[in-house]
Amino acid sequence: MSPSPAQAPYVEPWLRDTHTDVPAAGRAVLHALELSLDDLTKWTAGLTDAEIHCAPLGVTSIAFHLRHIAGSVDRILTYAEGNQLSSEQLAALKSENAGEAEAKNPATAQRENADAPNWEGTPQSLAELLAAVEISFSDAAARLRVLATADLDTPRFVGRKQLPTSLGGAMIHVGEHAARHTGQVVTTAKAIKALRRFESLPEK
Repeated sequence: MSPSPAQAPYVEPWLRDTHTDVPAAGRAVLHALELSLDDLTKWTAGLTDAEIHCAPLGVTSIAFHLRHIAGSVDRILTYAEGNQLSSEQLAALKSENAGEAEAKNPATAQRENADAPNWEGTPQSLAELLAAVEISFSDAAARLRVLATADLDTPRFVGRKQLPTSLGGAMIHVGEHAARHTGQVVTTAKAIKALRRFESLPEK
């Protein structure tokens, strides 16, 4: 029997010499999103759909972070492009929060969010949530390629309070924000897998 070929070592996206046609700041955000997707896929592997919707030790569920990553990338890019959020985007944000309420208190969530836009009350699977993140990142990549060629010092304003930032600041925050929530997914996934061992130990 011939030996199986050795698996190539993992190389992080920023070291792959990709997206060289994109200016450096935009390229860094593209690489950050690719790294987030790699980590999300790796660390959620083996988790059940029930586990991603639970709130272990009271922390926020993995499902919420996945929904929020996908939605927030679109929202932050909307600000980077000089626009304000649409009613559809605001409804999607409300539905992200409604889903997290479901994880922590299903009965209360069903009662309080039954009339919320996009509230379905049916938990999405891990595969569905990861697919939504991948679609969001793919859409973001096309938008980032355009933004990266603009003047990054162009003023931008965020939310109802019109908080000031710049085109570059909003664009870079896309990667920062995704990385922050990806880290929380990784930590929560590790906690869930560690808790499995305690649950399988015999009682003394």
